[in-house]
Amino acid sequence: MAGELDGMKVAVLATDGVEQVELERPWQTLEEAGAEPELVSLDGGAITMYQHIDKGDQKRVDTTVASADPEDYAALVLPGGVINGDFVRADADAVAFVKAFFDADKPVAAICHAPWVLAEADVVRGRRMTSWPSLQTDLRNAGAKWVDEEVVVDGNLVTSRNPDDLDAFSAAIVEQFAQSPDGDDEDE
Repeated sequence: MAGELDGMKVAVLATDGVEQVELERPWQTLEEAGAEPELVSLDGGAITMYQHIDKGDQKRVDTTVASADPEDYAALVLPGGVINGDFVRADADAVAFVKAFFDADKPVAAICHAPWVLAEADVVRGRRMTSWPSLQTDLRNAGAKWVDEEVVVDGNLVTSRNPDDLDAFSAAIVEQFAQSPDGDDEDE
């Protein structure tokens, strides 16, 4: 895995209430693969991550979504968390940021409650995907084909259900991101 994503700049969009492990594990995997993840958030400073319903650690924000340019990033990761997913989908700048990745056909990965943001951005219609089980009706109503699987890859979209799926989710992120035009799959 080392070097597969050398120099790839990846946006990780999250805010207060993000599930800590769902931000940290993919972040670590991206770094190990040579990518350069950046935390994009609704506000500057730092965000408070959560461990389910308990406050966790803080993480420094690299840039705000209002000032971030999707063209500067090769891919996007959306970690979960109930609070995070709800706050991000309610932010017009965040929704437009996410939609821009789909419009540019760049890879996007979302886990747990993050697919709420994808539904809000109106990018799930006709896509096969998964999420935290309580989102299945929302995603179906938005036109997705929801399935209960560890990880689902549909084109440039990678989705997973929960922290138990992080190994498969992280591996799928590296594989899909490496296949993108900005990935480093020429050595394979």
